[in-house]
Amino acid sequence: MAKPTKIQIENVLHPGKTYSADPDKYAAMRKAVLAVLPAKVPGMTVAELQKGVLKDLPDDLFPGGATAGWWVKAVHLDLEAKGVVIRESGSPVRLHKT
Repeated sequence: MAKPTKIQIENVLHPGKTYSADPDKYAAMRKAVLAVLPAKVPGMTVAELQKGVLKDLPDDLFPGGATAGWWVKAVHLDLEAKGVVIRESGSPVRLHKT
């Protein structure tokens, strides 16, 4: 079976709507996000998450961290929509795994 050229991801801020995404970049970023995010409150800020994932990203997909910020946001919003990541109330936004 051929690998899909695009996958559909969700956005917790836009329920019921999906977006097309590159499956390889999504999988790599999902793995990095889940490796870095703590499972306990208070979690970490999006800025801390963006910095933390850089060491775990494959350079062939994210050369020099290129587009990593966009992908962190897309993946964390998708994981929030799926109930894998929780957003704590308050500012700045803080995230942790369920």
